[in-house]
This record gives sequence, structure tokens and C-alpha cells, in this order.
Amino acid sequence: MVNPIESLGAYALRRVFSAGRLGLFFIYTIRGIVLPPAKFWFTLKQIQFIGTMSFMVIGFTAAFTGMVLGLQGYHTLAKFGSEGWLGSAVGLSLVRELGPVLTALMVTGRAGSAMAAEIGIMRIEEQIDALECMAIDPFSYLITPRLIASIICLPLLIAFCDIIGILGGYVIGVGLLGVSHGAFWDGLTTSIDWSDLSMGFVKSVCFSVIIVWVCTYKGFYAGVDEGSFGPEQVGRATTDAVVISSIAVLIGDYVITSIML
Repeated sequence: MVNPIESLGAYALRRVFSAGRLGLFFIYTIRGIVLPPAKFWFTLKQIQFIGTMSFMVIGFTAAFTGMVLGLQGYHTLAKFGSEGWLGSAVGLSLVRELGPVLTALMVTGRAGSAMAAEIGIMRIEEQIDALECMAIDPFSYLITPRLIASIICLPLLIAFCDIIGILGGYVIGVGLLGVSHGAFWDGLTTSIDWSDLSMGFVKSVCFSVIIVWVCTYKGFYAGVDEGSFGPEQVGRATTDAVVISSIAVLIGDYVITSIML
């Protein structure tokens, strides 16, 4: 019985150590906001990478999501003779849930995976060790600009997703299925209020923190626990980053919704 108990204890200690390291990683990242070096140009570069380069994939995702919502919503509401509420159904679905969640998942797949891979390669090539040898805080230099950029970009990307999705639902509902133009926009404007918009904004900030926190953490410590540094560790860290970030976004979506509803 000794060996199984020792194995269970060692596993528990590893989990506690990882949780503590994850918390310290976030604290060091936040601390980097006020520490040198200056982060304007680094942050601007990350805004271009996380935000500008994500517009295309977010636009396609939002457009087809809105069109599907318009199509499905119309046929569902038609059973109750309530086709005029299509604008309300599409708008609330996007602003409250689908816009923030889909945008966060797309950014995780496109930008989060790249963050994990880039920082993981820097780890296995000892570039992070070189920064520490030069007395440069790697958290302030590598992680903090990404966090700031993500917090700036994700709310804007979610707003863009909401707008494109609503227009996609409008094209299908009004242009294809014959819903009244006035009824669509009247239902949309009367149903969505500031509480719905604030919920989407809170989710955008929380999701941006989750994505950067998890993805950069997995890349920063790629191969450290295994004691070996190579391409396999970078690939594993990137996969773990995307999977864990996506699950954390979905869990966070439920928690925020349950608190704010």
C-alpha cells in the first residue's frame, strides 16, 4: 500500500505546485504593467496580431452564425406565429452568449495557439533564460503586452462579431424569409438593453485574461516539468493551451452568466 499512497501524494503535490505557479505567473504578469521596459510598441504589435489579423476569421464566423440563427429562429418562431420576434432572438443570442464565446474560441485557436508556440520555442531555445541573464523581466517583456493587447482587442472583436452576426440574421430573416423589416429592428432595439451589453463586455474582459493567462503559461513552462526541451514539448504545450483555454472559456461563460442574470 505504500507505493500507491506515495504516488497519490506526489500527484497531489504536483497539482498544488502547478496551481501555485499559475497564480504567481498571473501576479508577475500584472506587476509587469508598472515595471520597465516601456510596452507601447510591444503592445501595439500584439494589438495588430491579436486584433487586426483576427477580423477575417471573426467576420466569417459571425456572418454564418447569424445566418444560421436567422434560419433556425424563423422556423422555430413560425410554429408559434411569432416571426416578428426574430430580431430579438438573434440579437439576444449573439450579444449575451454566442458573440463572446465564439469570438473567444476563434481568438484562442488563431492567436492563443501562436502565443503558446512562440513562447514555447523561446523556452526551448533558452531565449527566456537569456532575458533573465540580462536582468530583463520576461513576464514584463513577453506576457504583459499580450495581456494588455488582448484586453483592448477582444471587446472590439466581440462588438464586431455581434454586428456582423445581426446583419447575417437580417439578411436571412428579412431578405430571404420575408420577415418585416420594421418588426425585425423593433424587436432587436426593444429587447437589448445595457444589462445585455454589459454582460458581453464583462465576458470579453474575463475571456481575454483567460486566453492570455493559460496560453502564455503553457508556452512559458513548455518542457520544464518533463525536464526535456524539444519540438514535442512545444507541440504538447500548444495543444494543452488551446484545449484548456477553450474549456476555461466555456466554464467562465457559465459562471458569469449565472452571476449576472
